[in-house]
Amino acid sequence: MATKTEDMRAKTDDQLSQQLDELKKEQFNLRFQAATNQLERPARIKEVRREIARIQTLQGERAKSAKPAAAK
Repeated sequence: MATKTEDMRAKTDDQLSQQLDELKKEQFNLRFQAATNQLERPARIKEVRREIARIQTLQGERAKSAKPAAAK
């Protein structure tokens, strides 16, 4: 799991935003499949949710660290 986080930290803000958009689309599709009982891998919902949370956490950390630098 640490390697996923390290890989995400190496990405730029734009790349993270793009990946976040893709994951949210996938999450929507997975929820739709679950509602129609066509879901092949139910565990994928949990994986996607956690990846979204990782990206959002990383974006929050970056925003928080950028604020003090901008205030100086």
